[in-house]
Amino acid sequence: MVQKKGAVRVSEDAEELAHIPLQAVLLADSFAQKFRPITLERPKVLLPLVNVPMIEYSLAWLESAGVEEVYVFCCAHSKQVIDYLENSQWLSQPKFSVTTIESHDSVSAGDALRLIYERNVIHGDFILISGDTVSNMSLTQALKEHKERRKKDTNSVMTMVIKQSKPSPLTKQTRLGNDELFMAIDPVTKQLLYYEDKADHLKGTITLDKMMLVDNPAVSVHNDKQDCYIDICSPEVLSLFTDNFDYQHLRRHFVKGLLVDDIMGYKIYTHEINSSYAARVDNFRSYDTISKDIIQRWTYPLVPDVHFSGNHPTKLERLGMYRASEISQSRSAQIGPFTLVGRGTKLGDNSKLSNSVIGEGCTIGSNVSIEGSYIWNDVTIEDDCKLRHAIVCDGVVIKSGAVLEPGVILSFKVYIYIYIYRYAHIWKLISSLLSFPMISSDLFSTL
Repeated sequence: MVQKKGAVRVSEDAEELAHIPLQAVLLADSFAQKFRPITLERPKVLLPLVNVPMIEYSLAWLESAGVEEVYVFCCAHSKQVIDYLENSQWLSQPKFSVTTIESHDSVSAGDALRLIYERNVIHGDFILISGDTVSNMSLTQALKEHKERRKKDTNSVMTMVIKQSKPSPLTKQTRLGNDELFMAIDPVTKQLLYYEDKADHLKGTITLDKMMLVDNPAVSVHNDKQDCYIDICSPEVLSLFTDNFDYQHLRRHFVKGLLVDDIMGYKIYTHEINSSYAARVDNFRSYDTISKDIIQRWTYPLVPDVHFSGNHPTKLERLGMYRASEISQSRSAQIGPFTLVGRGTKLGDNSKLSNSVIGEGCTIGSNVSIEGSYIWNDVTIEDDCKLRHAIVCDGVVIKSGAVLEPGVILSFKVYIYIYIYRYAHIWKLISSLLSFPMISSDLFSTL
């Protein structure tokens, strides 16, 4: 049969012959201890970020980006994560399925990906993120670039999303509190040639293999890029973890392992975003920074009054003030700029809030000053208390006159009666005398 000129020809590309849904793997366990003592009782992905569990931001972005199937890997506190998802909106969304994969034996991201490979649920290119990722970027261009490279070279197994970053000249840290990151990238092809997130800060130098310069006509070295921890992966990535059990950490082992492996020839590429937002809540400092970015609407539409308003609307007022419904506020109480107050919270006389997030059902007494802090749900703060740059978890009771210095973190249902210092020897004394094992003085903000 002769085909007429202009007739549509059937593509031989298997992905075009049959629709393969875009899939994602979401790691609901960070396999780290940076959020202890809080994560001893609750998984990190369920901790509130501007009064919304972190995993909600990740799932909302995946859905908006066109992902159709998400596999959520649960390990630590897996029952809490599974129960949360089963009672959430995500199980009833059309064209967006969320499936949990549970493991009690995995101790690393490598173990998680090996288990997912064994389950044989990934059938094409997939998005790999952790459940503490906040983004509003479009995946269209990054996916297109990844697929085009794969057609030309099947060894192109991963595309990493990166963005511009400006480390502090004094601390050598980004505003997210990560180590300074050095990357070498081919400026033409965008292939990643070198990755080091723990450079020798004392010497201020990095060492590049001479063969990198021989094999590549141009190399661009950066210390001004931020790893967004959003990866577009080919299915081979899962099999590579299965073939090499030394791969435990995604960056430290897997990425660096592929970059130095000359035998297999696998390649990693980068996709840089400019106007979009993407970041990961990796530590307390990034928790503080990303919370501020959400309130200042850099993550739009993933902001309190748009995407997460739900049945209890949150109103945006002047100077970045957000108020939920059913708030009881004294006329003399002041809510300052870039502050959110959750539903059912009560504010007493002459209390002042600024640059803070207050959860639901909190009771704040008179003459209370809260600055740059994160107060979660059902917290009681009695009269004349002062809180600066602190995190206070659910159910905490702070008695009259208590002062929380910058960097204080109070875990669930702690009672505070006295002045709190951030110095380690004072913390040990407090814990031993008052039996508060769930108090931490980790710094999460540059002061």
